[in-house]
Amino acid sequence: MFKKFWLRKNPKDSSTLQDKIEEIKKMPVPNHVAIIMDGNGRWAKKRALPRIAGHHEGMKVVRKTTMLANKLGIKTLTLYAFSTENWKRPKNEVEYIMRLPEEFLGTFLPELVENNVQVKMMGYKNQLPVHTMHAIEKAIEETKHNNGLVLNFALNYGSRSEILDAVKQVLNDCNNGILKETELDEKAFSSYMMTANFADPDLLIRTSGEIRLSNFMLWQLAYSELWFTDVLWPDFSEEHLLEAIETFQNRQRRFGGL
Repeated sequence: MFKKFWLRKNPKDSSTLQDKIEEIKKMPVPNHVAIIMDGNGRWAKKRALPRIAGHHEGMKVVRKTTMLANKLGIKTLTLYAFSTENWKRPKNEVEYIMRLPEEFLGTFLPELVENNVQVKMMGYKNQLPVHTMHAIEKAIEETKHNNGLVLNFALNYGSRSEILDAVKQVLNDCNNGILKETELDEKAFSSYMMTANFADPDLLIRTSGEIRLSNFMLWQLAYSELWFTDVLWPDFSEEHLLEAIETFQNRQRRFGGL
């Protein structure tokens, strides 16, 4: 199912990563790529390491993936960093994950600024620790004038809650005369979502071999192309991202038509 194309190492193939990037850029790349970054814990377990070691390694992959997405001309990269269900995990693991935005942005924010990347976040902010939000808000503020890739972190995000909240806001606006029922269509409803300022994802990538959406952008992914790989997130390389995009470029998107 997950056939490799030029990703396999071939001694006769002397093409560099840059060659592959230039080849990919000859065809339209997805405007919005969303990634479910799965497999950090399993990566650590395979190496007899604590789960937090997998999350730390995964943070490095976020940097590489972001830089390549920016280089490719992708407009938005949404990363599923923490779901509303992830609070059920062990306390020490959750606390470590909540420290990662500080570490990641504290280390790489100058590089994001230099490369014209704009940081955004979607999710329920009120439940996040103050130190986590401080790091994110600082990054959002310092990159707000950038107009390159939008790096959008889905943090404490859950799609069903997002949809229910949107429905409640629609009902409230209808009851208060702000919105007429006849004006409500898909475009209008989308404006009530956390992704109101983003186009829907063209491509969803999920690592680690799991083939499900896990309450991620259920409304927005209606016509996205899906690409699954057995590779665990800390092992996800630049070549894997290029392979996913090449697969996307070889698909025909009909959006329900012929």
